Amino acid sequence: MDAAERAGQGPGAAPGTGAPEAGAGGLTAEVLQKRLARFAAAREWGQYHTPKNLAAALSVEASELLEVFQWLTPEQAAAVMDDPGSAFRVRDEVADVLAYTLQLCEVLGIDALEALAAKIERNEHRFPAGPHPLDR
Repeated sequence: MDAAERAGQGPGAAPGTGAPEAGAGGLTAEVLQKRLARFAAAREWGQYHTPKNLAAALSVEASELLEVFQWLTPEQAAAVMDDPGSAFRVRDEVADVLAYTLQLCEVLGIDALEALAAKIERNEHRFPAGPHPLDR
């Protein structure tokens, strides 16, 4: 990130305002995708960011997230964010999963938020709300 971006005047700034774009903390998936793309380009990593490699890296990072919870009871898993060390690790692994997901979407030309919205829509139709089958 260059000084202009840190000051809110770069690609993440709302046009003409110098302020961050709308979204959680001023971030959008598109802004983060572009930042990740610039990070990789500056290191000449683009040659390695093939769909296969990014999907594999995503799988590895998801497994690292799962590892945090591997031997925890349901109660311990629910409280994992109460411990600063495990909370940091969970946030870090979630960030890795999200980063590789966004990079994969960037390479394949997928709008991540649009794809998620479409998937939620399909699931709402496939699994309509109603009584739980075990409650019948």
